[in-house]
Amino acid sequence: MSRTLSHPAFLSKRDPETPELLADLKTLPDAELTRVGALIKSILLLENATAPFTQNLTYVYTAPGPLASPECRADTCCVWSYVAEEMERDFRGPTGRCNEFARQAIRLGFHDAGTWSKSEGGSGADGSFVLGGEIARPINRGLEEINNKMWAYYHTFHSYGAGMADLVQMGATVAAAVCPQGPRILSFVGRNDSDVPAPEGRLPQATQDAEPLIALFEDKTIDRGDLITLLGAHTIGQQRFEDTARAGDPQSSTPGVWSTDFYRETPRNDTPKRVFKFHSDVEIATFEESLPLWGVFADPVNGLETWNSGYAAVYIRLSVLGVPHINNLVECTGVLPLPVRNYSAPDGAELSEWLNSDRAPMREEAILLMNGESLKGEV
Repeated sequence: MSRTLSHPAFLSKRDPETPELLADLKTLPDAELTRVGALIKSILLLENATAPFTQNLTYVYTAPGPLASPECRADTCCVWSYVAEEMERDFRGPTGRCNEFARQAIRLGFHDAGTWSKSEGGSGADGSFVLGGEIARPINRGLEEINNKMWAYYHTFHSYGAGMADLVQMGATVAAAVCPQGPRILSFVGRNDSDVPAPEGRLPQATQDAEPLIALFEDKTIDRGDLITLLGAHTIGQQRFEDTARAGDPQSSTPGVWSTDFYRETPRNDTPKRVFKFHSDVEIATFEESLPLWGVFADPVNGLETWNSGYAAVYIRLSVLGVPHINNLVECTGVLPLPVRNYSAPDGAELSEWLNSDRAPMREEAILLMNGESLKGEV
């Protein structure tokens, strides 16, 4: 049973195994923990499973001055308010759906941090994906645009205190908040940058079966339930390289919208024609021990809130993998855009027609969706 089931609705089913602490939080006594250190420790131990989702949902940080001002330079979060503002503009399409930059930003956050290994150490959330040139690896295909965008952010904001490791993780949390119905995840800065490329072979493949995939993630202290929770981010995606003949096809019927349709559609055979399913996703979705939690997230009434709460907690764990000084991080969640709780697609009928069509996927419909634009051609 997954520790993700320690969400309040499932406290009675909690796994007796204690979730793992990371880095300095393993050894520091509680008396030496900062507010942030204590908060992250409670999240990693699931002592307050809803904190990453319920805290700071409405608090908005206000910069004390212009980017180059002494007042801004004196406040750690100030530069990040300007970063998040620019990211929000880049990540949201005219329809309100999140676009290809947002999708890639979420994937990039994992591809940078997810190279960490409990058994072998090394790398993690250190910005080496960009600084170390990991974009050249085949497994990172499809991240070229966000890799270039991160370099642009870095050149604009680095002199004001924004490092690449934090830019990558802030991009992932800004993107999740920009996607309609997505979570506003507690966000932290203060990671160290590295230009040393991460070891290869530590990221999942879409062709993997369930058991080796689960083992790969367990070596990152991410258990099966946490893996199921992270996979849901595929709901916003449009694959391009797993099957180039179907490039542009979405991984759920709600591309660009943070919904639980991914959980409802992945195990089924009666989904719209265009919905593309990774072998690995189907394997996990139909793995016998996955079925209870998968069903919880697929619930059309309570699934979204439960998944958002779980995703926020799991993503915080992911975002601090390989960070040696978690206790010294600074929380800047208030710079994130406010979440969009209710969303109605302005082109719902056109989207449904395209999803059930046999037209070439990389024609204008798929490109419009990637850009967050309307299939009507206007909003």
